Amino acid sequence: MKLVADLHIHSHFSRATSKKLDIPNLTIWAKRKGVHIVGAGDIAHPGWLAEMKTCLEPAEEGLYRPKPEIERAIRDQIPPACRDEPVRFLLAGEISNIYKRGGKVRKIHNVIFAPDFDTVERIQAELETIGNIRSDGRPILGMDSRDLLEIILELNPRDHLIPAHIWTPWFALLGSKSGFDSVEEAFADLTPHIFALETGLSSDPPMNWRVSSLDPYALISSSDAHSPAKLAREATLFDIDLSYDELFDALRSNDPTRYLGTLEFFPEEGKYHYDGHRKCGIVWDPKTTLAHHGICPVCGKPVTVGVMHRVETLADRPEGQPKPNAAPFHNLIPLPEILSELQGVGPNSKRVQKEYDRILGQLGPELGILFDLPLEDIARVGGERLAEGIGRMRRGEVIAQPGYDGEYGVIRVFPVEEAPTDQAALFESDPEPAPPTLFDAVEASPTARRDPPIAPNRSESMDGDSPLSIDQHPSSDLLANLNSAQREAALTIDRPLIIVAGPGAGKTRTLTTRIAYLILAHAVAPEQILAITFTNKAAEEMRERLEQLVGKSIAARITISTFHAFGVQVLREHLDADFVILDDPLREQLVKGLFLGPNGRARRRFLRQLTQAKQHLLTPEDPGLSELFPDDPDFPIRYRAYEDALARDHLLDFDDLIFRTVRLLEEQPRELQTLQARYRWISVDEYQDLNLGQYRLLRLLTANGANLCVIGDPDQAIYGFRGADFRFFRRFQEDFPNARKVILQINYRSAANILEAAQQVIAKNPDREAFRLIAQFADQVKLDIYQAPTDKAEAEYVVHQIESLIGGTSYFSIDSGRVEDETREVSFSFGDFAVLYRLNAQSQALEEAFHRSGIPYQTMGQTPFTARPDVRTLLAGLHLALNPASQLHRQQFKQAPLTVEALHRQLGTLSVSEMIARLAEALGLEASEDVARLQRLAQDAGRDLRGFLAGMALQSETDLYDPRADRVALMTLHAAKGLEFPVVFIVGCEEGLLPWYAQGRETDVEEERRLFYVGMTRAKHKLVLLHARKRFLFGKEMHNDRSHFVDDIEAALLEAKKMRGPKKRKRTRRYSQRPDSEGTERTVRNLRAYAPFIAIKMSFQSKI
Repeated sequence: MKLVADLHIHSHFSRATSKKLDIPNLTIWAKRKGVHIVGAGDIAHPGWLAEMKTCLEPAEEGLYRPKPEIERAIRDQIPPACRDEPVRFLLAGEISNIYKRGGKVRKIHNVIFAPDFDTVERIQAELETIGNIRSDGRPILGMDSRDLLEIILELNPRDHLIPAHIWTPWFALLGSKSGFDSVEEAFADLTPHIFALETGLSSDPPMNWRVSSLDPYALISSSDAHSPAKLAREATLFDIDLSYDELFDALRSNDPTRYLGTLEFFPEEGKYHYDGHRKCGIVWDPKTTLAHHGICPVCGKPVTVGVMHRVETLADRPEGQPKPNAAPFHNLIPLPEILSELQGVGPNSKRVQKEYDRILGQLGPELGILFDLPLEDIARVGGERLAEGIGRMRRGEVIAQPGYDGEYGVIRVFPVEEAPTDQAALFESDPEPAPPTLFDAVEASPTARRDPPIAPNRSESMDGDSPLSIDQHPSSDLLANLNSAQREAALTIDRPLIIVAGPGAGKTRTLTTRIAYLILAHAVAPEQILAITFTNKAAEEMRERLEQLVGKSIAARITISTFHAFGVQVLREHLDADFVILDDPLREQLVKGLFLGPNGRARRRFLRQLTQAKQHLLTPEDPGLSELFPDDPDFPIRYRAYEDALARDHLLDFDDLIFRTVRLLEEQPRELQTLQARYRWISVDEYQDLNLGQYRLLRLLTANGANLCVIGDPDQAIYGFRGADFRFFRRFQEDFPNARKVILQINYRSAANILEAAQQVIAKNPDREAFRLIAQFADQVKLDIYQAPTDKAEAEYVVHQIESLIGGTSYFSIDSGRVEDETREVSFSFGDFAVLYRLNAQSQALEEAFHRSGIPYQTMGQTPFTARPDVRTLLAGLHLALNPASQLHRQQFKQAPLTVEALHRQLGTLSVSEMIARLAEALGLEASEDVARLQRLAQDAGRDLRGFLAGMALQSETDLYDPRADRVALMTLHAAKGLEFPVVFIVGCEEGLLPWYAQGRETDVEEERRLFYVGMTRAKHKLVLLHARKRFLFGKEMHNDRSHFVDDIEAALLEAKKMRGPKKRKRTRRYSQRPDSEGTERTVRNLRAYAPFIAIKMSFQSKI
């Protein structure tokens, strides 16, 4: 049976779409148009899925139909002659993939298809772990198109992906601005799973035939409808049974007896057909663009290259030559637009809509009228002029004004002199706003010139350094890529060494090259080397660098660890192998249950006291407690009760990992001697962040003459509130009088003005050792400074700037003028941006703004991952599987006891990931995003449950940042330490917030200044400082002055910015500077030239 399918539409959950895009209205318009299969649209959106489940019921295999009550409710809104048209829905939705590949930002829209609601739910669960799928029906995901295809195929082999509108400049597979040059380049090894391509409104099959690499693919056409009335402005034709699998099999096989071709927009009507500049009124064909070298004569900037030009670039066939076995196609003009032309009013006007309904009521669905009915029948109901217009459309005798740069083209069937005289009436429309039509182009915004950015690299290393390999050169060549100071540090192995390394000075490369040099040039055994960092992420980076330098097998023999992980190793070896680490949420729960009840402030105070006591290496019985806490004589009693509770459940807290390790080594000399003999070469990163316990640990390990190398920067000492004391850094040369000091001054990260501004800020701190950083990059870009009226406006400004710098995230961004034209040629992707703030509470307004925009983001430095309810419950269950006697974990996990007992019996046979899956299933948590993330973290743990739980307890806020996720990073200034980004926004640069004056506590303004300095020096190419006149924080309205830290930057380095909205577009004359043009209208072609390919006769009124 012959079917019309429109497989790519949207729902009302998509941005800039009609509120009427729901199942009832789509059914009404599908019947009016004569469409039998509708791609249900926006399947990635949970709200739309819920609506579909409410309104649809299963029909034929893989298809759904409106429920009977829906059919009854809408019957009277359908013209009588259209009511019996069958309508089926197929589950489909568009995904916006924005990511980096091959050093270029790619923006590709893809349509995915699923056979049932269960698969859609699993797709949503997977995609929600990657990005925000709730703010836009067409979600923006920072993931590769190839990876999207892989995900849906793994979830269900019957899922499919078809690249959408493949020629559109900004959001398409072959688009000139952000696409690829071939299907294979985009989908790599998964290319065989791509069997169809959507041509889009601005191209038709003959244009696609010119590129022979597209020959294997079926070409489909869809409306991409943003309102129900736009259904079937393009569609695909089949002769198949109603079946999901049969439809896709017809496309995959390219069987001409089942896949019958397409219905096509006249491509000139598409808004990206020709080249040009909408704001300047320039519209050119490709040859004219080339003659002008692509430069607009009005503004002097590059014109937007359209689809026809892009096709010409990739074409390897002459125009007019069809591909082998080319499918037929039919060009159409929607009936309301022909009526609009005849009556001289807009297609959305009441007059046109009334006549449209009258004609459909007598003649049946629109597609049958346009293509199937005899012209005399049309003339009898609609008049001779309508019949003549439809006849001209069928013959391809049209007059076209091509679309360009987001401006829809205009297609007419009658010359201007035959049109109604009241041309102003063409703009008549109903009061209700509608999506853009042929007569309603979206307005442009003002633009600003900017320089193209440098392609970013978000590592701590110096830019441009290639990895070193010992297989390629002798050990001395390891030093070839170091500057003189770095080389001096790497060669200093005969004495203790302290390296002062400013931000971006290549400290990780220096440290790892020194270690590699010890192994390769001096035959130091890798087992004798201990490298200590403060975060798991830093340890992992160090390991990866060493693997590149000395190979994986040698690097695996080096101990690379955080301080606390090293403590775990020592305690398991020399004290007790079976203890469990108590994470912070459970620690607070334990204290609450012991004696402090609901008094949160008292609990937090006691927990701070515990940390202070253990960092000072004091036991509950130590008399030093009375000096540390003179106003709390009962603290030792509570401390002892807390320690007894830990011992009862075989627990150690985070502070114990250093505290007990130091006590062990001080009290058991034999264990200390064992470690001293093992580790003869010790390197320590971020030495300025040491606390007393960590300092004492290092002094113990090096007391027998081990070589110690430390690296750090006192100007980045920002953890005093956690007990860190950068004075240990300063006394290094007192502790080791023969030590050598090396200063790394060359900054390989930040543009010169950013670095200069940061140094002006930090120079105001007294009592610091002054040394000047030298910028390797001489970029003189100024720092942007913006004052917002409120914190919400501040957040919106950040979102708008990111959208502008990335070149727009949607057609709406570009066509509405929200994004300025000159920002489109960029190499930024979402992962290149960081938004930093002093307090977690500031993130709320930012998250709301990002959620509304649909821009993907990730947050760090907020509620610990292990404190989230689902994660906390599952971790408690895993702890019980390890130790069923733990009373503390039993309080946290009171459900599914049989599952826990079964897991306990299967310890060592199940992977940790499998255990999490079973617990989640028993608790009904399978769809949780946090559970999915926990499973990903468990993938490398294998069956080592104890190690996995220890690793989770040792996670820091920075460790949860995933640089592979192409999302904007929202994080506290503390969490940003050790990271770098091409573009950084620091919000809340206000007195009382940065520096932060906490109520009831003394503020260390010098440390706050160091914190601001750390934030500034995360930026590579662009730094934006923001402050608000009014801010709501902790339920209070704040009116703060701009931070005096900002005032310490000289004005010459700053540029004040203002928020600019889209301007109302003035009507501009279209300069059609084509050699063959006479005015702004031209008969572009007569489709009779393609008669062999459009001769197919279909009955669009056939009943199923």
